[in-house]
Amino acid sequence: MSEAVKTEPRIAVCSRSFSRNKVLREELLQRCGNVRFNDEGVNLQGENLADFISGCEMAIIGLEVVNRQLLDRLPELKVISKYGVGLDMIDFDAMRAHGVRFGWTGGVNRRSVAELVIAFAIVMLRQVSRANQELLGGKWIQPIGGCITGRTVGIIGCGHVGKDLVSLLRAFDCVILAHDIRDYSDFYADNGVEPVGLDSLLGRSDIVTLHVPLDSSTRGILSAERLAIMRPTSILINTARGGLVDEQALKEMLQDGRLVGAASDVFSVEPPEDSELIKLPNFFGTPHIGGSSEEAILAMG
Repeated sequence: MSEAVKTEPRIAVCSRSFSRNKVLREELLQRCGNVRFNDEGVNLQGENLADFISGCEMAIIGLEVVNRQLLDRLPELKVISKYGVGLDMIDFDAMRAHGVRFGWTGGVNRRSVAELVIAFAIVMLRQVSRANQELLGGKWIQPIGGCITGRTVGIIGCGHVGKDLVSLLRAFDCVILAHDIRDYSDFYADNGVEPVGLDSLLGRSDIVTLHVPLDSSTRGILSAERLAIMRPTSILINTARGGLVDEQALKEMLQDGRLVGAASDVFSVEPPEDSELIKLPNFFGTPHIGGSSEEAILAMG
């Protein structure tokens, strides 16, 4: 009898940025020729996502939602690989129930996100966005801002991105506070970071930046009550997940002058539905680009 011919695994690449990247495409095709890419650039959700993955044994996902309803429709699926770092879109109980394995590497986009935090801080402190808008409107106004150097920065979550951000902030001689449920005492001691409680961090920081995953323990971690602890002169930066912050409370504080500014790369609903928030002059938003540097795309892929 002749030996059975092994067919290559069928892979569905749901991620749009992975699908667009020539290097990642070529490398994957060299390893596994039978690949379905998201060449249409579609935001795959629900039935569209199920149809796209249907018939495949493996899937590479970005921000797509993986739940029980999806997996019920994909009996041939054996492996899901996460392109990126956030895991809040994935129902792991459902994956275990369906016998689907999971591949993921943490921290691969940490420098890309950390640099965006620095960019946000400078944009807000120097009023770069306001100056640009005034210039586009034909006005020559020179707003007086402040430097990041010497500021007190509070990092909520000192994992991969938080630690990388610490290394960048040292160049600006910042006072660095950190809050995390994990014990990073050796790292704190080696890098001059002061571990503090969350309320203390919020009350002392000129810049508060979020770097925790979104789960049941962190959802709404910056509630209206917690946001109220921040000083009116401080700035909030969120490059983690939108569900961490009470966006309605944040909007009201920015409108009332109880917070000087905020910058966010993430929103509770994406694209964001609150046009009032994103149009505020003291709010700066971007469309979830934290991991969208060329270097991070290759590292994640």
